[in-house]
Amino acid sequence: MPLTHFDAAGRAQMVDVTDKQVTDRLAVAEGHVRMTLETLALVREGRADKGDVLGTARLAGIMAAKKTADLIPLCHPLPLSKVTIDLEPDEDLPGVRITATVRTTGRTGVEMEALTAVSVASLTIYDMLKAAEKGMEIGGIRLALKEGGKSGRWEA
Repeated sequence: MPLTHFDAAGRAQMVDVTDKQVTDRLAVAEGHVRMTLETLALVREGRADKGDVLGTARLAGIMAAKKTADLIPLCHPLPLSKVTIDLEPDEDLPGVRITATVRTTGRTGVEMEALTAVSVASLTIYDMLKAAEKGMEIGGIRLALKEGGKSGRWEA
């Protein structure tokens, strides 16, 4: 399958979506921030020095999804109809599992918006907790589901 972000001369280009059909689009991305149980307790108990870790990360993820076209050079700016960020403390990890769900109706998908939302929510968690633990690990960021468009439904 040819890469559509390059022209015939190999130069980066924004894909022309003019002729694509307008459909409902959905993308779900996931990731996690691994930390010690002691650091996770700060999150669960609301004792982090910088404040509400999960609430702040949720807002950061939503804002990031809306700014994706400003961050990723060849992304189309899209009118997002819904962004949901779910943050679940998980003692088995231990850490926080992050899921972003993004919706729009348009000519191109919202995979990058969902992935950006998870990435920035993860970085926000790290930023808010780094005074307690510098060795946290951000990982597992991936597209879990996409729906809409010519290719239809895809699930990891």
